[in-house]
Amino acid sequence: MDFFSPAQCAGYVAFVFGFSAFLQKRDTPLKALNAAECLAYTLHFALLGNPPAAACALISSARSVLAVTVRAKGIVWIVLAVIAATGFVVVRTPLGILPVIATCSATLAMFLMRGIPMRLALLLATALWLVNNIASGSIGGTLLESFIALANVSTMVRMLLDAAREKKKRSGPQMLGSGQPSASA
Repeated sequence: MDFFSPAQCAGYVAFVFGFSAFLQKRDTPLKALNAAECLAYTLHFALLGNPPAAACALISSARSVLAVTVRAKGIVWIVLAVIAATGFVVVRTPLGILPVIATCSATLAMFLMRGIPMRLALLLATALWLVNNIASGSIGGTLLESFIALANVSTMVRMLLDAAREKKKRSGPQMLGSGQPSASA
């Protein structure tokens, strides 16, 4: 295996964009960086000879751009139909269905979810892409999905901690029946 073949180098570029995407707390930068990651992935999987993954990555890039720019929820069904039709045309092996399912999960996340639920659905997609990447011999892709999973979980934890701090800040000290602050305040 050539670690610096054009295919693997495209995977490394995808790695940089993807890792950066999942460190974002705000949804819009996450989606924009995800679009760039998917473009690099398209080239990567095309060069590796994995048409289902390349096609799904290309659709994913367009989907991520649409998710930032289009607010019509109906677009999700069009994108899902395109993914399904593409999968029907390009999937030839059982492993080929993994990018299709992953792309559907991520599409639902990008269009219909926000915050933690969006990141959980993206984590499912990440797990499916990880299996695909290992089977495809994708070095950058395997590293990418492993780090995306870690970064995504880390970001969700940070978001939950931020929300807990904000909730505590808004609620102020808790008062007991005697008018004294409780021990937990």
